[in-house]
Amino acid sequence: LVKLQYRHVKHDLESGTIPVHMHIEAEITKGKYHDYDTFIGAEGVEYLKTYLNLRRIGNKRLESGKIRGMPPEKITDSAPLIRNEHRATVEAITPGTIHYAIHRLYRKAGLIDDAVKVRYDLRLHSIRKYFRTQLGAISTIPTDYIEYMMGHKINTYHDIKMKGIEHLRNLYASSGLSIRPKTTLSKMDQLKTLVRSLRLNPDEVLSKDALVTPHRTIVEGDQRKIEVLNQALKKAIILELKQQSSIL
Repeated sequence: LVKLQYRHVKHDLESGTIPVHMHIEAEITKGKYHDYDTFIGAEGVEYLKTYLNLRRIGNKRLESGKIRGMPPEKITDSAPLIRNEHRATVEAITPGTIHYAIHRLYRKAGLIDDAVKVRYDLRLHSIRKYFRTQLGAISTIPTDYIEYMMGHKINTYHDIKMKGIEHLRNLYASSGLSIRPKTTLSKMDQLKTLVRSLRLNPDEVLSKDALVTPHRTIVEGDQRKIEVLNQALKKAIILELKQQSSIL
């Protein structure tokens, strides 16, 4: 994470393509086994854009008679995706700083207590585990694809890589992965409920569409998903009516 640069997200971020694709070179991975591809969903992209815009305008302020904060920054291709805010020069954040920041947020959210422990129940690596379990639980994406997006060594590595970026992007987008709680049913949720009522699995419908249209680019919004679910709903209703007619 600390080795990621703006170039890793530039193309999709500036073109408005979501999920944003990131190609991770083997040289910057922990094990240096091989390169891989992963994505940032709409939720993450929203916060990333806000963060980068804040860096562009800067947040210098006067505190206790001293100038603090970051001056306006020109984001270049080689700029760190996450920078050290305590340095005047543009430098990448350190692994230790990320560990501290996440640990502090866990405490602030009440997920861990204030007691000092040698090993906490929740650690930075827990977020990777959350990604794996959630993506596996809410979608029909094959396990090997999830492991590939996490950069793990798998026997099907070359087979998955040959599928291409758009194939992977469509699968990731079909999952609808999000940490933001949904307080009201969206149009998407309502459609999924109707599809389920006709004995269909909406996630399987979306995954199948992603598999048969591997070169389609996913853009911001759920327009394509809604279209696919509407088509499935229409076919299911027609089939149901035909079955009822045959019975009568």
